[in-house]
Amino acid sequence: MDKSFENKTVIITGASSGVGEACARQFVLAGANVVLAARTEAALRTLAEHLGPQALAVPCDVTSKEDCTRLIERALEHFSSIDALVNNAGYNTRGNVEDVALDQMEQVLEVNLKAPIRLSKLALPHLRKSGGAIVNVASLAGRFPLEGEATYSSSKFGLRAFSLALAEELADSPVTVSLVSPGPIETGFIMDDIDEVPDLVFSQPMSTANEVAERVLLCAEDGKRERAIPAPSGILATAGYLMPALRKALKPVLEAQGKRSKAKYRSKQNH
Repeated sequence: MDKSFENKTVIITGASSGVGEACARQFVLAGANVVLAARTEAALRTLAEHLGPQALAVPCDVTSKEDCTRLIERALEHFSSIDALVNNAGYNTRGNVEDVALDQMEQVLEVNLKAPIRLSKLALPHLRKSGGAIVNVASLAGRFPLEGEATYSSSKFGLRAFSLALAEELADSPVTVSLVSPGPIETGFIMDDIDEVPDLVFSQPMSTANEVAERVLLCAEDGKRERAIPAPSGILATAGYLMPALRKALKPVLEAQGKRSKAKYRSKQNH
């Protein structure tokens, strides 16, 4: 078993399920200590118990400066160092801007953009000491403006810009900053709200939480600036952003494809 993270400490937000849980399991297999952060305390503690002494559960609301500060402090108290920060916690509310409540839109920005910025700032002095890594879980919606999820898309565009800019600021330091930008992931984040997810999202191949977690570990190890998953979807998203006419031409085809794919997933759920 690869032990590339032996005796290193990794903070993971949104760790109680989905990609965060998959990251926690894979980091532990690679030898790391993991600090698990999420609001869902019961699930968090159950996972920590399963992972054993290498795991510490810290219930945390990433929109709270006090909670984020306490998360950093608890990691240092328990494991004495911070070697990687995985900003994975995410929130979404779907619908057109005119139809979505303002407080829900603001919560998207708080969780998806402000929290990673806040935690990166708080963790940086400790990551400099360890020569560590920041890995931000963004989205292909951060490369391609997605109507029906405008606030989510803008939060991921912002996270991508912050990550790439911070990576430049730290280019001469021992700290690396990376992005993992997935398309749709077969987790509750999408599947529990399938009817509200735009058809366009389902036009792209679905990844698993483990596949995304694998990219997170690779980024934490080699510091590559960005990994898109699936890679062809990343190319398509960038092309659509850079060439609006192409986006307009492809959109009806992709939406029809996504509608068919969504129907298949819905049928699987119902059986």
